[in-house]
Amino acid sequence: MSLRGEGLEGVLTATASAQLSSLMGPVDMYGGLTLPPEATAGPARAARRRGTQACRGRWARCRGRGRDEKQLGGWSVPWGHAAAWPLLLRKVAVRPHPPFLLSPLSQPRSRAAAGRLGPGRARPAAPPAAMEPRPAAPGPCPGDSRGAEQAAAAFSLNPAEAQPRRRAPAVAAVLPAGGSGERMGVPTPKQFCPILERPLISYTLQALERVCWIKDIVVAVTGENMEAMKRIIQKYQHQRISLVEAGVTRHRSIFNGLKALAEDQPDSKLSKPEVVIIHDAVRPFVEEDVLLKVVTAAKEHGAAGAIRPLVSTVISPSADGCLDHSLERARHRASEMPQAFLFDVIYEAYQQCSDYDLEFGTECLQLALKYGHINAKLVEGSPDLWKVTYKRDLYAAESIIKERISQHICIVMDTKEDENHVGHHLEEILKNELNHVKVTSGALCPAGRDLEQIILEQCYNYVCVNVMSSDFEETRKLLNMLEESNLSILYPIVVISVYFLDYKSVPFDEKMESLIQIREYAKEVKKRNILLSGLLIYFPQDEQKLQASLRQGVTIIATLIKERNSGLVGQLLVA
Repeated sequence: MSLRGEGLEGVLTATASAQLSSLMGPVDMYGGLTLPPEATAGPARAARRRGTQACRGRWARCRGRGRDEKQLGGWSVPWGHAAAWPLLLRKVAVRPHPPFLLSPLSQPRSRAAAGRLGPGRARPAAPPAAMEPRPAAPGPCPGDSRGAEQAAAAFSLNPAEAQPRRRAPAVAAVLPAGGSGERMGVPTPKQFCPILERPLISYTLQALERVCWIKDIVVAVTGENMEAMKRIIQKYQHQRISLVEAGVTRHRSIFNGLKALAEDQPDSKLSKPEVVIIHDAVRPFVEEDVLLKVVTAAKEHGAAGAIRPLVSTVISPSADGCLDHSLERARHRASEMPQAFLFDVIYEAYQQCSDYDLEFGTECLQLALKYGHINAKLVEGSPDLWKVTYKRDLYAAESIIKERISQHICIVMDTKEDENHVGHHLEEILKNELNHVKVTSGALCPAGRDLEQIILEQCYNYVCVNVMSSDFEETRKLLNMLEESNLSILYPIVVISVYFLDYKSVPFDEKMESLIQIREYAKEVKKRNILLSGLLIYFPQDEQKLQASLRQGVTIIATLIKERNSGLVGQLLVA
């Protein structure tokens, strides 16, 4: 099976693709799809004749392309493909790709944007199309915990085979990161303040670079922080990042970032994008769907920005400190980031910008309106677009990140043990007590579920049940796998080594002497951002006491995972 990508710019899952190939047998090319012979004969022709009745909507003649297209759900689909869809749907389930792989019907931009293209004509608008996927960075995207699942499920078109007619718009991003953080009240600029021992700006970069259709990310930092920024990029393995020196104000920093992307600069090493995103380095929770909305709107209108409802009423004081007037809160909105612009629009606006605007201005959309006569499209943003401004915001951001990386727990245990082993009871209680958390199980032996796959799913919490012995054999194997995966580069991994103490068969002092070694081993793995703790559960005991101990153990496990307190590393806790 093959997809030429001419209009039907959707995707099939890898499983569906295999099923389709096995079902269809010999194939012929038809309308950009490889279809079975029967699809190219009577059924396909009949489907085309029934076009108006089968697919209701309006025809749209695509200018200059010499063929008709059908509007289905707002998206432009060549007719030959639309006729073939029922044949495909009877064979195999088709999963659509996220919207940026589809092409909407061409729509005119704002009048100002259309005027630049000539009287009475407007360039067709299209959202970012499919680009070659890049390897996903380790760790979940702070702005969207579903990013890893979508990346794993999506099966993109092969760029060598796909020949889309519409050119994918080049998108870049500029992050001003030259602020001093005066309102934060700390000596370190807020963008470099650590959250879980990792600089805040690294989380923002990760959120952007996980969006595969953003090809370049330009960060403007002060000269004194340039080397620190380079170390951050190297340590956390950030990709597609370019650095420029920041200006003394926000607008000057953004202007410097735009200059790095402009083709008219003699030392420019980056290609000029069609659309540029401007975002704040201290807004780490931006989601891909918001970025897509502002970019799509900017393609159509020339400029776009995220907004949020006002929380407090805005008032204007008089010169003597008294109330002059207030604004009606329902009619006004708070301007947030990200914002997106056609590159030529915002670059020309900055080139014409007055020194006063560069010195005291803060709103990029206003510059596009003042100097480019572009009325920006306002896009409703998500609640996660808030900006880390004050010291208390660092604690709030840390809490959000901890919550997001605590939603998946893996129980690691030798599955060769009897199903009635107490370790399985611990797993059942963990699933029942923490029903809001995804709990999976894996085994270190080859016969069990592939633990490597669980690690690839970016699970950051492991409960290793040592069922065979009192030493660290099972735990050591798990830790070695985690170290080799480099999973702990971006987020701390919590590993809880669980032991069941049979104090009747093994002397207590002898057992504790072997378990106390966990402290030294925990110190070593902490250097690689792995937080190792021990949990001791007495066994055997009567059913009622055992259930109470297991529930207490689950409470300890949940606390260690949620808090991620480095002060408890190497501690042996008793349930």
